Amino acid sequence: MIKIYKIVESHIEDATPEDTLTLSYAQRQKCTQRVQLDSGKEAGLMLPRSTVLCDGDILEAENGLKIRVCAAQEDLSVATCRDQTLFAKACYHLGNRHTPAQIGQLTLLYQHDHVMDDMLIGLGLTVQAQAAPFFPENGAYHKHGNHIH
Repeated sequence: MIKIYKIVESHIEDATPEDTLTLSYAQRQKCTQRVQLDSGKEAGLMLPRSTVLCDGDILEAENGLKIRVCAAQEDLSVATCRDQTLFAKACYHLGNRHTPAQIGQLTLLYQHDHVMDDMLIGLGLTVQAQAAPFFPENGAYHKHGNHIH
């Protein structure tokens, strides 16, 4: 099994990794786990505690293999509205429930959850399902992975 201990660089556009690793948002939060590279090779992530991986990060295995992290497509809900106050209330309610959210211009994306969908529809937002990579806001004290997508 390939052992991966470090992030070499974040978002190197001209880097040519030998392999890729596609991970969901939940998997990108785990610093120690067994994974399968997109080539099918088995690998073990053994990164420093509290490491959060981002789409585009370059990892290096103990054998020198370079691996680019790719964000997986996930089932998301996309909530939109045209009113800034309503949007702020929606952000508050998702935050109050500790729901990770990707915040855009009057648009919220979160991992699909019919209970959250119903709550936001009840507030007056429009909610639709979408498959896309998920890049929620990082916590205020987050170190690595504070990339803008």
